[in-house]
Amino acid sequence: MGSPAEEPPLPAPDLYRDTWVRYLGYANEVGESFRAIVPVSLVWASYGVATAYVAADAIDKGKKAAAAKAVDEGRSKHAAVAVVDTFIWQALASVAIPGFTINRICAGSLYLMASMTHWPLSVRKWATTAVGLSAIPFIIKPIDRSVDFLMDSSLRKLYKTEE
Repeated sequence: MGSPAEEPPLPAPDLYRDTWVRYLGYANEVGESFRAIVPVSLVWASYGVATAYVAADAIDKGKKAAAAKAVDEGRSKHAAVAVVDTFIWQALASVAIPGFTINRICAGSLYLMASMTHWPLSVRKWATTAVGLSAIPFIIKPIDRSVDFLMDSSLRKLYKTEE
């Protein structure tokens, strides 16, 4: 009897995509959900957290792209493409589009509750926050896919990435 074939080791998890750190990219959606009941400075701080996540992921992907190139020739370009691609993708998919989407969902729900209910303003604001928070899981995948399509149809055609 032979020994079982050894399976190749699994790649190390990506800190910015495969761990709890990924949720920092959603900080601004949470901030937008709470906009009706917290000072606006806290909402802007949530954008700061999400933007820091985006920048850290872009830098990480640039370092990994540079390290993957065995030869110095083209290493800087390879890293720069990785940084730019990751930063733009994350800025759109994690900050700009979801932040705007949750903002509009919350504004719309607050408006509708004001016109359709007799609830006190404080109840409507908390209900709006709940609507915003509950919408986050539903908007993520469609936005990610849309940003993939947008990037593949535009910016990514301008540069060639090596697999």
